[in-house]
Amino acid sequence: MSKLRVLSGMQPSGQLTLGNYIGALQNYVKLQHSHECYFMVVDLHAVTVPQDPAALKEQTEAVAALYLAAGIDPKQATVFLQSTVTAHAELGWLMTTLTYMGELERMTQFKDKSAGKESVGAGLFTYPSLMAADILLYNADLVPVGDDQKQHLELTRDLAQRFNGRYGETFTIPEPYIPEVGARIMSLDDASRKMSKSNPNAGSYIAMLDAPDVIRKKISRAVTDSGREVKFDPQNKPEVSNLISIYSQCAGKSISEIEAQYEGQGYGPFKKDLAEAVVAVLEPIQRRYAEIRGSGELYEVLRQGKEKAEVQANRVLRQVKEKMGFVVL
Repeated sequence: MSKLRVLSGMQPSGQLTLGNYIGALQNYVKLQHSHECYFMVVDLHAVTVPQDPAALKEQTEAVAALYLAAGIDPKQATVFLQSTVTAHAELGWLMTTLTYMGELERMTQFKDKSAGKESVGAGLFTYPSLMAADILLYNADLVPVGDDQKQHLELTRDLAQRFNGRYGETFTIPEPYIPEVGARIMSLDDASRKMSKSNPNAGSYIAMLDAPDVIRKKISRAVTDSGREVKFDPQNKPEVSNLISIYSQCAGKSISEIEAQYEGQGYGPFKKDLAEAVVAVLEPIQRRYAEIRGSGELYEVLRQGKEKAEVQANRVLRQVKEKMGFVVL
């Protein structure tokens, strides 16, 4: 029986965080052993908002290197840059022609990102059509998505069904992949918001490349709830509950074990140990990352990934163009 195909990607718009690692990268590493996986850096999506060219290039390389440093094996999974496979942009345009304005206007992420701005780029508006193309080019069965992307995946499913209905069966209808375990890691300064690399307050997130002392300082300054009890209660103690989730994921301990361990001790010892648990997870990744960036192997991995991705993407794009009536030479 052939393996189910998985596609996912991350934007190179800022540093990857501990939240990205726990929420996504850890799952990528597990999935590569049981599924046929395509993991990309979605650099075309990054430019839907203005980017400094030097920073974009650096961040694109950094995200790709962190994929490998976290444990994605290019022999097991295809790792590539979205912009190097030109079929993404081409199918993105064709998907845009199938998408209705009303569908894009309903996207909550567009509303959030454009709120309060005088002028908004058209790319930000049509971004979900490109995301649909990213997924459908590989006929992915499963797409790991966070809550903020579920609406975009629904649109992808609608567009796949619309194309299939109009032009004949072509696309697999993708399903969301929800991992059995994994936590949604929230901001260190406000547990009602997701930990995000785009937050202007660097103290709100732990970057995967933060030095150990920076991690210790950020956790010592993390907001906690009133009282001093280390108890998992997301409703009444959201800040401490978020820190307990991080500890549980990094140390491999259950929430009840952590609560018992710090009973009567207050936040001080808990935060100190939490910082060491996070450092223990990230330090080996940082060492591997430095090796990858120093060895020059990254571009070779990305070249090979591009070639593998192109075989699949170009085949699907050709089918689509033939069915739509384009002259394919």
